[in-house]
Amino acid sequence: MSKRIFTSKQILELLKNKAVAKCSEKSITYSNPFKLKAVKLYGQGLSSSEIFRQSGFDLQVIGKKIPIECLKRWNRKYKATGTTGLSIETRGRGRGGSRPKTKGLTDANKIKSLEMEVAYLKAENDFLAKLRADKKR
Repeated sequence: MSKRIFTSKQILELLKNKAVAKCSEKSITYSNPFKLKAVKLYGQGLSSSEIFRQSGFDLQVIGKKIPIECLKRWNRKYKATGTTGLSIETRGRGRGGSRPKTKGLTDANKIKSLEMEVAYLKAENDFLAKLRADKKR
């Protein structure tokens, strides 16, 4: 995350740009058509800074490294998932390390899930008991 903070005047200026979907004090969300256009221009050999300049961005305001970082990220996503990958907003979504969802599960599925959790915890306890036993020797 960048340490820059946009002023309310800068936010209003950024929101006037068609390439900006949303803007807050700390981040800019670029429009999907802009992302796609930028990736295609970048693939044709145009520099990332030039692409952003042509789209009406002031690099002094958004930061000189932002175009490079954005296009690297968008290029990687475009190569992996195509145009649909660029249109999906993934900010704020974790990598799946949270607790499994139990809402909407049937009773049988809940029981199965809890049985698996109990089996895991028993195995973990056995492992820790063995470690403690080896440590005492």
